[in-house]
Amino acid sequence: MLIGWSTVFADRPLARFEEAARFWTAVTGTRLSERRGADGEFATLLPPSGDAHLRLQGVRDGDGGAHLDLAVADLAAAVRVARSLGAVAVGEAEGLAVFTTPAGQGFCLTAWDGSLERPPAAEGSGGVRTRVDQLCLDVPPSAHAAELEFWSSLTGWPVAASDHPEFTKLVPQGSLPVRLLVQRRADETPPSAHLDLSCSDVAAATAWHVSEGARVVEVFGDWTVMADPAGGVYCLTARRPLP
Repeated sequence: MLIGWSTVFADRPLARFEEAARFWTAVTGTRLSERRGADGEFATLLPPSGDAHLRLQGVRDGDGGAHLDLAVADLAAAVRVARSLGAVAVGEAEGLAVFTTPAGQGFCLTAWDGSLERPPAAEGSGGVRTRVDQLCLDVPPSAHAAELEFWSSLTGWPVAASDHPEFTKLVPQGSLPVRLLVQRRADETPPSAHLDLSCSDVAAATAWHVSEGARVVEVFGDWTVMADPAGGVYCLTARRPLP
């Protein structure tokens, strides 16, 4: 299927939507669209140029997480492909189909609106540059192989190993703004997902995000685990952001 665009949602508790919105607009150099939905639970983070690829969703249950939307040229055909691969339909609306993967991770297929231009990286104090450009899928060991096969087959994106054996990359071609990283968890924790940001300087990006209200959760060699003011976990990584 032809994937025209990819979008990631930061899913945060609805009661903390405004905290999340203030933080994510500040650290991505965006502005918030008008809120949508019956409870104002949806909003788009609008970049200064290019097409939006980051959205915010308020959820009533749980602490949130993240999920991927794939915008496709032929939604009906994409829905058939997803079903054939074992995706479970959860809901639908005009131009939208909501699924879970065989392991239970939520995602959406949407009708492509013609978005093509990747927005610029965000720039913080001292010139540090960051970009929300990866969704990390955290998968239990028992489901890892099947989940990796599902995402590879659904997207058609090539699979590539990483420097860490627990991570596998699915990298799209062209200007799509978001790639996938499939992480094999050490335990049978239910599947989840979080945002990853590439950074020109992880330490400087960490200081910038802390100044905006985030906190450091754990520091590793190539990435730092953070929590935003609404409690959502994400990572700052040493991958270099594209311009």
